[in-house]
Amino acid sequence: MISIGITGGIGSGKSTVCKIFETLGVPVYYADARSRMLTDSHPQIISGVKSLFGGQIYTQGKLDRKRVGEVVFKNKNLLNELNRIIHPVVAEDYIHWSRQHFDKPYVLKEAAILFESGAYKQVDKIVTVSAPRELKIMRVMQRDGVTREDVMSRMNNQWDDEQKVAKSDYVIYCNDTDLVVTQVLGLHEKLINSKG
Repeated sequence: MISIGITGGIGSGKSTVCKIFETLGVPVYYADARSRMLTDSHPQIISGVKSLFGGQIYTQGKLDRKRVGEVVFKNKNLLNELNRIIHPVVAEDYIHWSRQHFDKPYVLKEAAILFESGAYKQVDKIVTVSAPRELKIMRVMQRDGVTREDVMSRMNNQWDDEQKVAKSDYVIYCNDTDLVVTQVLGLHEKLINSKG
């Protein structure tokens, strides 16, 4: 089994692409979703986050993500500290998860910050999902009900598409005119036939 990392900036269409892969029977590890689950359940993360932000950052056992986001997306040092707490646990969780899918030709690890977090080291090949910047901004504003400034703040903490594409093995263009399903089917066929 080979491990494929799938990345792209916020609003690029990663989730859409991953859903297509899932319909083809490909297991997908959603790093952001697993990270959210682990921040509310993993003792090592909870302890580290509380020591970084104070115990009141958890309410009824749930991390106040809005408060954390307001702080860390404006303070790179705090964001880096938070990432140092969370990323090693997510990396270990991925290893455990991927072992459960040993019988599949390949699995996907979806992570917006695959490169930034160092998670690219856990995968054999990398796919970047790319979309025009303005389209990504509009998608996130509509999806999350946030301001343009909020989206830009998040984007500024991620590599841009050009950086990701330069370090990727494959690119899927997810904009209004490209045929995303056709691109995914073509890549799936290539991965099945060539083992990466």
